[in-house]
Amino acid sequence: MQRRSVSAIEAVTSTAVGFGVSLALTFTVLPAFGYAVTAPDAWGITVVYTLASVVRSYAVRRLFA
Repeated sequence: MQRRSVSAIEAVTSTAVGFGVSLALTFTVLPAFGYAVTAPDAWGITVVYTLASVVRSYAVRRLFA
């Protein structure tokens, strides 16, 4: 059984890695589809997707709990 502190570290690490991947993809994928993306736009998009991911992850965990 994992301690709460280790679970929290795992969750924060996972979210941070996901944020980095999403930010990098936003900067590379959107321009490939013809969209001009500024740094503030990319950060804003990434924050929205990260929040959606956290809510989704929580809902799925609660569904299986």
